[in-house]
Amino acid sequence: MRRRLINSTLAVVLVVIAVFGVSLVIVETRTISNSAQESVDSEALRLISVVESRLLEDEQITTVLLSQQIDTKRYALVEMPGRAPLEVGKRPTGRVISSTAEGEHGEKVTVEESSSEVTREVGRTLMIIGAVALLAIVSAVLLAVRQANKLTSPLTDLAETAERLGSGDPRPRHRRYGVPELDRVADVLDASAERIARMLTAERRLAADASHQLRTPLTALSMRIEEISVTDDPDTVKEEANIALTQVERLTDVVERLLTNARDPRTGSAVVFDLDEVVKQQIEEWRPAYRSAGRAIVRSGKQGLRAVGTPGAVAQVLAALIENSLMHGGGTVALRTRVTGNQVVIEVTDEGPGVPPDLGARIFERTISGRNSTGIGLAVARDLAEADGGRLELLQQQPAVFALFLSRVALKRQEPERPVR
Repeated sequence: MRRRLINSTLAVVLVVIAVFGVSLVIVETRTISNSAQESVDSEALRLISVVESRLLEDEQITTVLLSQQIDTKRYALVEMPGRAPLEVGKRPTGRVISSTAEGEHGEKVTVEESSSEVTREVGRTLMIIGAVALLAIVSAVLLAVRQANKLTSPLTDLAETAERLGSGDPRPRHRRYGVPELDRVADVLDASAERIARMLTAERRLAADASHQLRTPLTALSMRIEEISVTDDPDTVKEEANIALTQVERLTDVVERLLTNARDPRTGSAVVFDLDEVVKQQIEEWRPAYRSAGRAIVRSGKQGLRAVGTPGAVAQVLAALIENSLMHGGGTVALRTRVTGNQVVIEVTDEGPGVPPDLGARIFERTISGRNSTGIGLAVARDLAEADGGRLELLQQQPAVFALFLSRVALKRQEPERPVR
């Protein structure tokens, strides 16, 4: 493309020089020739005027007098009746430019000049025109090279950007080139890079969330299946099988919820649900894990509360908080339900060391963890809570108290606060 731009620009300049240069040469040649002819004619008229005035006053006409009236490069022949002709200068040979003037009494003056002078003048003019044309060609080539670089370099850069996008590097380059059309292409490529980056981030985030959120249900399910495999009591098998089926349903709900959030995090399916059932289900599901760790999980607070949200999402949030207490906390974990204003609050607390002071404000950020964990669980839990219009907060760092706020519907029944083990 660079060569094409240079060749096309040079071709245009050559055509312009050829058209205007030839025309200028013709015009200048005629102008120089006409100027030389007019100069010779003027000298012939001047000489005939001098000769006539001298004859009328009966004065002597000499070659010295006549040589003072014409150019030294020219030749003049003066013919007068009854007198010998007078010659001034050396008569040129070859092609000449001549002019003849006659007086009223038969006088005749002929002035001649060699056409070689005109030829030399035309040659000097042609050299000037040629130098200007050469300068124009050199300037055109330099300008064409500069313009070619200005266009081809951005195109090469844009091609490299497109190749980077195709190879999986979606980082936008934010380069502009001062050419509106090329800048438009750069804008489109940068916008595409940002969209691809968001898509890749969303895919990686979905994979990480799925890995994190599915690990606990699958672990709990495997524990139930192990208990079924080692018991011979039909009632125990039936009970554990029912619990396992419940966990499979929750696992399905986790997958559907993750896919929904991946498509549009703002999409919620909030309904009115019984909070007691979700809390009870989580305590039953996590009690074996806590029992294995030599710890307890209890519940206290008001019962019979109804809230607005997605039961599966609320269960995932509670599961993330309970798992967080199991991994990073200590002692007994307590789930306490209460009412504040028009909201239902579920607090999860334990007797461990709590959240380090330097992590308090960043505990819900992704990859932020007090220990060697993924740092995804609390971030996903907050996203799930906010998708249904709720919120998840850290009320106290030491000991750690996490609170899930949901919209309250109505109080189905009121019972005194009592711990449930």
